[in-house]
Amino acid sequence: MGIPRPLVRTNQWFIVITALAGVFITPFILILPFVIGVLTLIFKKNPIILLSKKFLKKPLASYIMEDKDQQLFNQWIATICLGLSLAFYALNIPVVGIIFSIMVILAAGIAIMGYCIGCTIRFRYKMWRYHRQEARAK
Repeated sequence: MGIPRPLVRTNQWFIVITALAGVFITPFILILPFVIGVLTLIFKKNPIILLSKKFLKKPLASYIMEDKDQQLFNQWIATICLGLSLAFYALNIPVVGIIFSIMVILAAGIAIMGYCIGCTIRFRYKMWRYHRQEARAK
């Protein structure tokens, strides 16, 4: 089963807002979305989505669904970028930390507007893998 789109959007907004706060207020805020991302990847359950589910007004099946595997892939990308951002801040290389934060902000922000960069990356990867298997079979 998929994840209702409003819950996915809530998670995307959470990532955008906390990453913006990490750039403009303090990078320590990035620990929050990073830890939530790690927990999501370990347990395959996103705490933001689980908390937000209580606020849905209609039955889950009535919403447009997003693919759970795709959302986990996107979470991998965001969590890695947030982790790199935190690492560069810790290494006192804030410019690179900001760059990784901005990448997360842009990817999640563009996804909110309707285009999923992670989906494109995953699709291209799957196509590459398929073509590679086809070439081996010949």
